[in-house]
Amino acid sequence: MTMLSFRVEATDARSAQFWADRLGIDKSELLREALRQHLLRLASERDAEAWVRQPLTEDEGALMAVDTWAPAEEWADWADAAR
Repeated sequence: MTMLSFRVEATDARSAQFWADRLGIDKSELLREALRQHLLRLASERDAEAWVRQPLTEDEGALMAVDTWAPAEEWADWADAAR
């Protein structure tokens, strides 16, 4: 791991400590997870922009029909068998 150090407003520091205490985790863990989630959100926004710039080709889009496939079996039968 790499150490990061940065300054925050006092109210943000108190909020971070409050939530770390409430969640029963170390403040460093809270901040690591917050940073990780924020970076993931930023990356997903970049991914969305890439999809707009370069949409699926017709061949790639053909796979979209797969999501409408339903199970070949009646799932209610499984629920009855489990009882």
